[in-house]
Amino acid sequence: MGNKVELRTKAEPVTAFKTVDGKKRKAEVLLNVEDLSLSFTQYTSGLRQTELKVISNLSIQAYRGEILAVVGSSGSGKSLLAHSILGILPSNAKLSGKIEYDGEELTQERKEALRGKEIALIPQATTYLDPLMKISDQVIGCVEKKDKGLMRKLLREIFQRYNLKSEVEGMLPHELSGGMIRRVLVSTAVIRSSKLIIADEPTPGLDEKTLNETLSYLKDMADRGCAVILITHDIEAALKVSHKIAVFYAGTVLEVANVEDFKNNGENLRHPYTRALWNALPQNNFQVIKGHQPMQDEVFDGCIFYERCSKKKALCSQGIPELRQVNGGVVRCNNVS
Repeated sequence: MGNKVELRTKAEPVTAFKTVDGKKRKAEVLLNVEDLSLSFTQYTSGLRQTELKVISNLSIQAYRGEILAVVGSSGSGKSLLAHSILGILPSNAKLSGKIEYDGEELTQERKEALRGKEIALIPQATTYLDPLMKISDQVIGCVEKKDKGLMRKLLREIFQRYNLKSEVEGMLPHELSGGMIRRVLVSTAVIRSSKLIIADEPTPGLDEKTLNETLSYLKDMADRGCAVILITHDIEAALKVSHKIAVFYAGTVLEVANVEDFKNNGENLRHPYTRALWNALPQNNFQVIKGHQPMQDEVFDGCIFYERCSKKKALCSQGIPELRQVNGGVVRCNNVS
């Protein structure tokens, strides 16, 4: 242990392709996040100021017409990435790195202009709803008087798809069950012509039928050309609809893998942590690894997965591995070739 070493992530994004009318075409990057770091200013005893780093040099790309699933345990930085993109971080946050949307820098001013319009959030917490406002008004939002009739018609169609009865429109949030509220939150993104959808844990509390329906609507949005970021703990749910899986750990990306790589015992997966997540599923031998994800204030000179890795070498304790392309994916590991 010693002074903290910054992650170096200079790998170029992996080219994505889509098959359209039987032809393979290059997919377009809608959101590019490069070398993103996030810390919070905190005060300790004696009014001493410290910096708590929660994200370190994180890089991902979201493509038009695709679903990128972001998976990882609690505290890995998944939701903070969403808040960074949306510009809803607290005042003590310090953000560095580059975020580009549709080829242009996504400044705080631009985030505020696009938030709730071109960039939509399906939040994790049900408390995002206003407890004193009717559900219909919250889903429709602020629109011109001449458009309200059309929006209400569209609202009824969407609610019908999600098995929400017409009386839900006039209810308040406390009158709805947890599952109903989550379906309402999904509806707020569906009703707008958003280009980038960030779904932050949209499926907990949903029964199997509603979960599959929710995932199908995310897929529909991607099929219409939207870029969808699905933040979830549920790898199995993500694999049903996603094109790529970004694996987060201790505030950074360890691997971005294609969905096709998740099969058998995970031999096509590049990082030991990704394989461990895959093999920990009940149908995959339910294997677990010792240890826990590092806390944000822990300091590392080497790989952040070093203490838990079964394939670590002396090199792994001497500098944090770079993020690089390997076999059609992206990985941060010294032991992959």
